[in-house]
Amino acid sequence: LRSYPHSAVLDGAGAYRLRWGRRGSALALRLEVRTRGYVGFGLSASGSMASADIVVGGVERGQPYLQDYFTDENRVLKKDPQQDYHLEYAMENSTHTILAFSRELHTCDTNDKSITESTVRVIWAYHHKDMGEAGQNYHGSNRGTKSLRLLNPEREEVLSASLPYFDLTNKDVPVPDKDTTYWCQMFKIPVQHEKHHVTKVEPLIQKGHENLVHHILLYQCSSNLNDSVLDYGHECYHPNMPDSFLTCETVIFAWAIGGEGFTYPPHVGLSIGTAADPLFVLMEVHYDNPSYTEGLIDNSGLRLIYTPVLRKYDAGVIEAGLWVSLFHNIPPGMPEFVSEGHCTLECLEEALGAERPAGIQVFAVLLHAHLAGRAIRMRHFHNGEEQKLLAYDDEFDFNFQEFQYLKEERTILPGDNLITECHYSTVDRIRMTWGGLSTRNEMCLSYLLYYPRINLTRCASIPDIMEQLQFIGVKEIYRPVRTWPFIIKSPKQYKNLSFMDAMNKFKWSRSEGLSYNQLVLKLPVNVRCSKTDNAEWSIQGMTALPPEIERPYKTEPVICSSSSCLSCSLFLTLLFIVHITASTIGNTGTFV
Repeated sequence: LRSYPHSAVLDGAGAYRLRWGRRGSALALRLEVRTRGYVGFGLSASGSMASADIVVGGVERGQPYLQDYFTDENRVLKKDPQQDYHLEYAMENSTHTILAFSRELHTCDTNDKSITESTVRVIWAYHHKDMGEAGQNYHGSNRGTKSLRLLNPEREEVLSASLPYFDLTNKDVPVPDKDTTYWCQMFKIPVQHEKHHVTKVEPLIQKGHENLVHHILLYQCSSNLNDSVLDYGHECYHPNMPDSFLTCETVIFAWAIGGEGFTYPPHVGLSIGTAADPLFVLMEVHYDNPSYTEGLIDNSGLRLIYTPVLRKYDAGVIEAGLWVSLFHNIPPGMPEFVSEGHCTLECLEEALGAERPAGIQVFAVLLHAHLAGRAIRMRHFHNGEEQKLLAYDDEFDFNFQEFQYLKEERTILPGDNLITECHYSTVDRIRMTWGGLSTRNEMCLSYLLYYPRINLTRCASIPDIMEQLQFIGVKEIYRPVRTWPFIIKSPKQYKNLSFMDAMNKFKWSRSEGLSYNQLVLKLPVNVRCSKTDNAEWSIQGMTALPPEIERPYKTEPVICSSSSCLSCSLFLTLLFIVHITASTIGNTGTFV
């Protein structure tokens, strides 16, 4: 199975396993499914059957079959005139069907979904009967969807069997019988007094819970805490959660379902054991329980493998983007709204100029928004000139977050600037969406994993709030500001309202929302440029203008290669032969 370095169980019962791996300009896939009937697999923008790219296969009376299908917006299944999935082998035993096939990443076929570095919503189904001449048997409840990243490049594996490790695991967490739960638990790093490097972080998922544990985030917390914070876990983002959780802001590790853990490059490690290193960490586990199963108890978590043999560089994490605050807001009813967070030239000039004039090397990026997020791009400018995107996810899914390895390390130099560009949809909301910690609030952040570590933890921005309020007609606020959110003095329709209430009172239309969006992207920004434990670089609090750039980012055109039409010049010659074979093959599909 070496040609399939990635794998994920797609269903809760462990009946459907997907293995995959990139093969040049194609993706190789292998399905192992507990059925002797047909197996369905697809790619869908929404995770539903509508407008999906689907392949169906199996083994019927000893004959393998594989067909490329697509669905329209009404979920009607149609055979694709251009067959782009190619069967490599198929087998069936007394319990399972195994299919191995491949497809070009970009096929030139409008009925196919291009496979990119973005998140992919995979859909799956199976049935105990084969497709047969009668066509599709309905799969009933044997179906589902899962978000995966199919093109995250593999890392060269360093053997770690003999290295020491420690585990951060939940202890008998009762998982509520509800769709989504975020559970937070504080831990203290057990390795102290001497420097070590963490070289790998692996998920420890309780057996049978592979589909319940959806993602795990690990945050670095304030080093000023004491051991009393370790006593208990709590639901995250909950009004009653402990204040100590609020000090845990920087993501140092992220794992999502389908991910195999995170391996640091051979010359880099996460430093633990010294005064400058994380001591208290918060683990956030997202439980996905769509069937509302009762009585689940979970003990999943993470394993951190470390070594006393120090590597050349310490890894650092920079949080870049929009500072999380009420100054970041999105009107309701908007099919698309774009926010930008600026890691400004001024902040990078000062911090890198003082600590690392030769620049830092970014090797992985985590893009982060909440439930309204639809797409995120990390843009990079050098001397004002735009470089290739640092990272992107045009199909962002809040419930699937992990660090993307960069294909090549990227140097960030003093005088560069970075923009986190977030696209949101608030079509289903009737009130303003505000920047904040709750999943119904929003964020627009990129976490950069880089080396060598410098004293820069946050490089972000906040747009000017007064100019935002002027858009809805606010003239004056009560000063000095004694309450938060502050109160408006005039005009009359907003008098004595908080600015949040005033923004909600304003009658937002799509055209007003669009005008507001254009205004916000041009507003001066307040620079956030932070060191560890809330110390600041001198540029912090200064005002800067966002750079004049093309908005939004224009994606590069994709070069597609249709595997079905590799030699189109032969098309006419082969037409006669194809006509004859098509009539004999019928619905059987590719035969191997």
